[in-house]
Amino acid sequence: MSAALATARFESPVGIISVTADDTHLQGVRIGDDDETTGPNRPLLDEAINQLRAWFVGSLHVFDLPLSPAATPEGARLRAAIADIRYGETQTYGAVAARTGTIAQAVGQACKTNPFPLIIPCHRVVSTAGPEYYSAGDGPRTKSWLLDFEYSHLPPDRRTRLL
Repeated sequence: MSAALATARFESPVGIISVTADDTHLQGVRIGDDDETTGPNRPLLDEAINQLRAWFVGSLHVFDLPLSPAATPEGARLRAAIADIRYGETQTYGAVAARTGTIAQAVGQACKTNPFPLIIPCHRVVSTAGPEYYSAGDGPRTKSWLLDFEYSHLPPDRRTRLL
């Protein structure tokens, strides 16, 4: 039997972020969430919030948190591919698909259903044409803010994006 879930929240530059965990794994992160803090105090929630806060000041670029496993092997493969995109960089849906041997629509679905925005940085997956989509926070506005924020915290020698 699994332990009861607990949720903690904190205010971030992109809105309230809620983090949910059981005793051993994070179960989800939500941006722009109005859930209340619930359940017992969990050290894992404190660690997740500490890491997210460090990310929001630009001092953390890679998260080290135990995440609940993906539901399928393909989901795990896509989650790992998205997590491999370096801080401040982007890849297209097609490029991630080519790296994982799938199609761009599958990558888009993995991003849309990503239970761990920021930690699994689906905001770094971008379209080659047309409007951007982002399922967390305030949608494309949040995605743009996250990308601009990361870019502004890169060392000057890694700032190669055209403005």
